Order: sequence, then structure tokens, then C-alpha cells
Amino acid sequence: METTNGALNRKLRMALVGGGQGSFIGRVHVTAAVLDNRAALVAGALSSNPEKAKASAPSYDIPANRAYGSFQELCEKETGLPADQRIDFVSITTPNHVHFPVAKAALAAGFNVICDKPMTFNLAEAEELLALAEKSNAVFAVSHNYTGYPLVRQAREMILSGELGEIQAVRSNYIQGWLRTRLEESDQKQAAWRTDPTKSGAAGCFGDIGTHAYNLARYMTGLLPSDVSCNLKVFESGRALDDYGHAVIRLENGGLLTVTASQISHGRENDLFIEVDGTKGALSWRQEEPNQMMVRRNGSPHSIYTRDPNAPFMNASGKAACRLPSGHPEAFFEAFANVYRFAYDDMVKRATKQPFDRKNTIYPNIYDGVEGMYFIQQCVSSSRLNGQWLPLKHGAARK
Repeated sequence: METTNGALNRKLRMALVGGGQGSFIGRVHVTAAVLDNRAALVAGALSSNPEKAKASAPSYDIPANRAYGSFQELCEKETGLPADQRIDFVSITTPNHVHFPVAKAALAAGFNVICDKPMTFNLAEAEELLALAEKSNAVFAVSHNYTGYPLVRQAREMILSGELGEIQAVRSNYIQGWLRTRLEESDQKQAAWRTDPTKSGAAGCFGDIGTHAYNLARYMTGLLPSDVSCNLKVFESGRALDDYGHAVIRLENGGLLTVTASQISHGRENDLFIEVDGTKGALSWRQEEPNQMMVRRNGSPHSIYTRDPNAPFMNASGKAACRLPSGHPEAFFEAFANVYRFAYDDMVKRATKQPFDRKNTIYPNIYDGVEGMYFIQQCVSSSRLNGQWLPLKHGAARK
């Protein structure tokens, strides 16, 4: 008996696609997926090269008979297994151009999906996936992992409950420096595919990290975009995709959101930071110092919120995202794991035939993935038109 009174009396079974030798994000996904001991990695297709895929399996403790040479073989063989053995979900950790075919095959096989961002190669693929997901009733999460930080969720609840008043201005930035030189020419794997338009898509820096900054602003504030004016730039001569960009977004409530992304700023590592200005107060949060958040109000001392699940100032969303007592740094892996953790709740509901809300989830979902692809498309189009204002609100957008 796998279920009792709406509970699933076992771990969820995970398959990993991508994540083979030389991968960074595949290992992150697996670490996050098993952090709360609610899932086990049992299968994988770890590379587009069948030999490399099978050779990578032992480092993940994937048994040889479930180390597949392709994602097609994975979906076919796993579907043929008895229900008490086959996987529950597929985690996709490949370069962007492979996300769509893997997700499509997984949905067709009836599996839930957790996909790295950006969700697909282009908007058309994202919209097709959305239609497939809605027909399948599968859980579909997108790993915009920065939404999992406790103080991000604290800020979200504060903003949505009106503590900061009407939100008028948001500045969301993601600044890196690792692509200051043509690192892709040295066959560095992470740089090579991210700067290749046949693998990354229409945008480089803005697709890779600009989408994170935009998603963070949308997640924190719930404010809907109206239109966008964007300028993307290639500063490293000979590079095919943008390595710097700036977008101004007019919001439906009359406010303004700016998104800046760079991969050519000396000395900057993963400096994602956001500032939100409301009529009653303002807040700021920085990913490289994730366990503190500043809240400011004119005429009052500045308040430093720390990640403390036992403090009275923490709201329910902030507390629910914490695992450790105050003073113990809680960061990247735990935030990533919160995407998995809350997606698991819905996977269990699906498995036990309980209803669940597909759109208004605490974790980033397929609707957010479609929005992210629309953001990339419209920013690239606006930049090609010298910053012309273009629509930015997609029909899939959620508050």
C-alpha cells in the first residue's frame, strides 16, 4: 500500500536528465532534491553521449540497469516498469536547447517535471509545454531557486500584505564578471554553451541571469508588467550573444521596474540584489548575504531582518522556508531545496488523487516559465528596435 489517508508512504522516485561529468547544476539539483529525505535518485540519462551518460552514473549511485543512454530510452523504459518501481518525476539539468524535448517526453509519459531555467529555447516551445502540462495534470516546477530563500519569502508576504504600502519602484540586478574575457574560446563547458545561440537561445546574459532578476521581482511583488524597453549589448568583441543589458518595465499599477544584468563586471560573482520602494517603506535583499534583509522607513531607524524562524517578526512564509535555527547560515542548497520541497507537496497530492492549485504555487511553476521566455523574447526584440516599447504581459502571467 503506497498511500494512507492522503499520505504517500514512501519517498518520491527521481530521474535526472543531464548532470554528467563536468556538470555543475546537475549535482546541485540532486543535492537539493534529497536534502529533506523525501526523494531518492533512482534513474538517469546523464549526457547526450550514451557512453558518458553510463560512465557518469556511478558518481550518483544510479544502478547500471537504470543508467540510460538517452532521455527517450529513460521515458520508454521507466514507463514500462511496474507502478511501484517507476519514477515519479524528471529533473532536467541540460543546456537550454534540450529542455523542451525532455520535458515534452516526460509529460507524455505521465511524469512530473522540475526544469532548470530558462524553461525552453524559445517562447513557442514554452507555450506548447504549457498546453501539454495542463492536459496531463502533472506538477511542473521551474528552478528559479532564489525564490526559495527564507527572507525572499518573508519579503513577498510583507509586500503582498501591504506592509510597504503601494509599490512604486523596483530595482532588480544580477551582476557577474566571469565572462569579462572570451572564456568560451578555451572550451570551458559552462561558458561554451551559454554563449552559443544554438544552445542558449536568443539571449545570453539576459537569458541566463536577467531572467532570475526579473522573476525575483515578479515573485516578491506580484506586480504585473505592462510593457518593456530594453537595450542589450555585446561588449566582448566577437561574442554572439549579449553579455550586458538593461530593461525598463512599466508596471500595470503605474510603477517602474528596472532589470540590469551583467557578466562582464570585474570582481562581481553572483551579485543578485533587489530593492523595493513602497509608499510606507522600502526593503533591500542581496543573494550574497541572504540571511539579512534591510527595511527602511523615513523617520525610523533602519531595521535589519535576520533569518530567524523563532523570531516574532518572521511571518509564516519566511518561517516555513527555514530549516536551521538563527545564526547558522542557510543559503544556496537550502533555497534550491525549497523549490523541490514545496513541489513535492503537490506531487504527493497528485499521487494520492487530491486536488492542488497548478498556478498559484509558492514555488515557480510552468506559468512562470512561460513568462520568463516571453520576457527574453520581448527584451531581445525591443533591443533590436533600439529600445522600442513592447508589450510584456503574457496571458500565462500570475499575480
